[in-house]
Amino acid sequence: MQLAQYEVKQLAVDQLLTYVRTETIAIPELQRPFVWDSVKVRDLMDSLYKGYPVGYLITWQSIGAHLKGGGVAAHQQILIDGQQRITALRAAVAGLPVINKRYKQVRITIAFNPIAEEFATVTPFIRRNPAWIPDISEVFTGGGLLSFVRTYLDKNPDADASVVESNVERLLSVRNAQIGIIALNDELDVETVSEIFIRINSKGVPLSSADFAMSKIATFGARGRDLRKLIDYFCHLAVAPHAYSDIAENDEEFASTDFMRSIAWLKDDSEDLYDPGYSDMIRVAGLVGFSRGKASSIVSELSGRDPETRRVDEARIPIAYDKLESALSQMVKKYNFENFIMTIKSAGFIESSMLGSKNALNFAYALYLRLRNEPNMSEGERKRIVRRWFVMSMLTGRHSGSFESTWEQDMRRISQVGPAAYLKQVEDAELGDSFWEVGLPSALETVSANSPSFQLFLASQVVAGARGFLSKSITIGTMHQQSGDIHHVVPKNYLQANGVNDRSLYNQVANFALTETAINIAISNKPPQEYLGIVRSQFGEGDLRLGELNSSEDLRRNLDENALPLNLEDVTVETYEKFLVARRQLMAKKIQEYYEAL
Repeated sequence: MQLAQYEVKQLAVDQLLTYVRTETIAIPELQRPFVWDSVKVRDLMDSLYKGYPVGYLITWQSIGAHLKGGGVAAHQQILIDGQQRITALRAAVAGLPVINKRYKQVRITIAFNPIAEEFATVTPFIRRNPAWIPDISEVFTGGGLLSFVRTYLDKNPDADASVVESNVERLLSVRNAQIGIIALNDELDVETVSEIFIRINSKGVPLSSADFAMSKIATFGARGRDLRKLIDYFCHLAVAPHAYSDIAENDEEFASTDFMRSIAWLKDDSEDLYDPGYSDMIRVAGLVGFSRGKASSIVSELSGRDPETRRVDEARIPIAYDKLESALSQMVKKYNFENFIMTIKSAGFIESSMLGSKNALNFAYALYLRLRNEPNMSEGERKRIVRRWFVMSMLTGRHSGSFESTWEQDMRRISQVGPAAYLKQVEDAELGDSFWEVGLPSALETVSANSPSFQLFLASQVVAGARGFLSKSITIGTMHQQSGDIHHVVPKNYLQANGVNDRSLYNQVANFALTETAINIAISNKPPQEYLGIVRSQFGEGDLRLGELNSSEDLRRNLDENALPLNLEDVTVETYEKFLVARRQLMAKKIQEYYEAL
């Protein structure tokens, strides 16, 4: 007989809040900012008032969960989805404060007009208007319906007493409104729970396994809550360093911990090449601490499940949290993070726009951290392996699709045969002659300037110090960081005017080159023969109107730097497709030379 995977039940709002207060339903103390605005809280109350459905909450038995009161969950259900709705109810009905985006406790106050039957976020005008009940929590926590109605009618003598009484009574009946609970079976394994969690939609937004893992992390008492805050705050500060003072001011308890001190350096950080989200943090921590790629596997580890026997051993739980804390501490350390960024930049990836694959970056950081534990490896060798692995994975798309299984396999093989030896095995298998001569040129047959293959070409130019197309001295690297244009080597309008209307031809990346804006404007719609003729006519003259190259040799070097055929001047509409084939081969050759020199 198949195990029932869940039970659906209904709880009244009052009962639900009582269960939360007594921890029959245990909410991990997340201390994350309340992301709903007051309008959503108002809409939630309006829906409950009108009897509309407000979505299901999801709970699951979490073995070893530490509750807010200091106990450990036995048969209580842990809330794993519905934190925002519960928080909104506690704010509106019970009048409890929430944590805002500045990490400060604030009240969200909802007003109610019992004559018009309208809810609104309280404003100074509403507070002065006697037709409004400025704070509905006072109705729920006050001394009774009749006394409240009497007070209201004293302020609104012309109001219909029966209407006011009826509608205030209906407001109070929100306490009896039913909210659905999906209670996941206690005996379900973590992978099944995670799969159910991911598939259930909350207002059309799929829940992520990373959300699930974050909820699990927070259940391990004060330590779990601090680890979750460490992840949250690191991700937040990486994007918004100015928020440091808000966190320090409004979360004094966490601000006094070593965790806060370990991320204090972010307040002065201006680097945006790699700003990991919490799903990235969990993935990297999983690889570093457990050699596991799936967030659900990390939850399984934190739940004490032995990956071999699949049995739960609660003695494994604190050990798992030790590993998680160690991995996170390595991740957020300034020296490690900044050295990793320098490693990626040294591979030519100097702007976040060049990094199409966050997964490749995540694995590379996990690999860098793992290699820091190799006692006999120099920093130079460590960086060489990480650089080549990162670029190899960008070249091959190794971390796309079902990447978690590949991650785990790669980490296992790196541990077994050594990082350098395993990298060589992967290179021999994936980057043979056929890849460089056929596979990579085929990958360059794309119209997407964001494609990994084109961004790799640009990275190769950055490392080589290549100049922009027809530029005397301004490099590709400078253009990336300041200003530069993607230029059609054979202008699009020229091709279209001569019958080439296929976007996959005229907008192919093999027809792209990075150049200065002024040069791009000067070229305009001129075919190569015409604009290169202008360049050549300028050699030896003072009036350089199209670039600043000053010799045929300089022009030849510039064409080579940009992987353009030396006979570019001869390219016409009739020979354009042959030009694309030749350019793809030249670009692939540049990328190969770049990779082999890393």
